[in-house]
Amino acid sequence: MVDGSDLIWTALGLVLVIEGLMPFISPAGWRRIFMQVQQLTDGQIRFFGFLSIALGLLVLAWLA
Repeated sequence: MVDGSDLIWTALGLVLVIEGLMPFISPAGWRRIFMQVQQLTDGQIRFFGFLSIALGLLVLAWLA
């Protein structure tokens, strides 16, 4: 059984692995994406952040 503390560290580790895949596999593509993100307005970035939070919460609710 995994306690709460272990679960948080496991989730953090998984996030770091997933976040590291793109720059590892395609550094040029990763750089291109960041250049495109710099062109977005604050509102657009907040919207994508909101979508990410909402999808994450939906996944967590589905798993619970």
